[in-house]
Amino acid sequence: MGWENGWDDYSEGNMIMKKTISILLCMLSVTLCLSGCVKSDRPSSGEPVVLTMWHVYGSQTKSPLNTAIDRFNDTVGKENGVAIDVVSVTSSSAIDKALAASTNGEPGAEKLPDLFTAYPRVAEIVGTDKLLAWDSYFTKEELAAFHSEFLSEGYFDDAFLMLPIAKSTEAFYLNKTLFDRFSADTGVTVDDLGTVDGMLNTAKVYYDWSGGQNFMQINDFYNYVYVGMKAFGGEWIVDGRLQLNETFERIWDPLAEAAIYGGICLEDGYAASRWKTVEVISNIGSTADVLYQPHEVVYADNTAEPISAIALPYPVFDEDSAGVVYRGDGLFAIKNSDERKNYGAYLFAKWLTEAENNLSFVTEAGYLPVMDEALDTLFRDLSVVENTDYHSLYDAVDIMVRNYEMYALPLYDSASDIQLNFEKNVKAVLKSAHNQYLKRVNEGEAPESVLHDLTAASLRELRSLSVQ
Repeated sequence: MGWENGWDDYSEGNMIMKKTISILLCMLSVTLCLSGCVKSDRPSSGEPVVLTMWHVYGSQTKSPLNTAIDRFNDTVGKENGVAIDVVSVTSSSAIDKALAASTNGEPGAEKLPDLFTAYPRVAEIVGTDKLLAWDSYFTKEELAAFHSEFLSEGYFDDAFLMLPIAKSTEAFYLNKTLFDRFSADTGVTVDDLGTVDGMLNTAKVYYDWSGGQNFMQINDFYNYVYVGMKAFGGEWIVDGRLQLNETFERIWDPLAEAAIYGGICLEDGYAASRWKTVEVISNIGSTADVLYQPHEVVYADNTAEPISAIALPYPVFDEDSAGVVYRGDGLFAIKNSDERKNYGAYLFAKWLTEAENNLSFVTEAGYLPVMDEALDTLFRDLSVVENTDYHSLYDAVDIMVRNYEMYALPLYDSASDIQLNFEKNVKAVLKSAHNQYLKRVNEGEAPESVLHDLTAASLRELRSLSVQ
């Protein structure tokens, strides 16, 4: 009896143990299955992701950002299963159009890229609901390391959608080789280019000295007026409308006189190509233009000559209120249902904006880094800029960062269209006035009287075009 009861107890205990082991094995099996079958929300070398990208930094064959992306792909990207595939390197306006076409599903449009660089205006084109909120991935501590002014542009209501990766400002570029010859004959010096009045007077003197050549080009008249309005205490844009008022007239009259006289180029396109053929010897443009500045010029007889160029701070409208715009697009990401892609976008963005990586990228292209630490490093020792041709540019930027008020361009509905129309109207009005000036002076009218008449008439015409 005892023996039989003992056996029964043993059998029952054995069965319980078997059931327990079976349950534990089943749970282990489920755990292993879940870990092997459910995708992680992080990319890895075993489950990599490829992110397509459109950007504006350089050309396909000469792009500092592409160089940086190659470094990322070979290091941190490879370790974490993230690869950036640059599909397009083009202009901001081209990216705007392509994004609109993709968003609207136009025939032949490309698929929206995972990453793209653009100005804030594209948020309404793509739709803020489609864009990744960077502050869902960057920590507060990480964001605090960015230069606060640069960071502030990226917020749309409460959503942080545009990450700064590089910023530029504007400068005055000068073909020093040819300017020195002009200076020796006329007495005009580089110091005369420090003010707007001096610059515009120089443009007229150069036109006479050169036998009818433009001295300079202003790549963005809209930005030029914006800075001038700030200098004279006015506002360029109020409720989404340009203010062509009495303050604007103070800016317009000297500009129009120099352009109508012939000292300013009024053709479309940027100045670097006109430097090459000596159609201009100076220009106001983005600091990023340094990437395209030529090292030689080619004359009409097909002879070539090497040149040296320098960059100077933006000319001031008023000595007591020096100012300049800062600009530069930011990095956007399309919000993806695959969380690995979202996290991969963050990994790349974090790597690109880290001080060492960011400095290397931006100083190859004439931009400013976006972290306070990197800005301090740059202006403490310009030897971090490897290309010595860029040193005068960063000297000029250093002066502006320390002594100028730096303005971000305002964002408002249809800002891009309004700016484009203004540029077009300015060039058309002044070009027509210049042709009238040449005709009337050749017919015997007094140059000063004609210039005064056409300057006033050009303002009336511009105001008329602006209200249509």
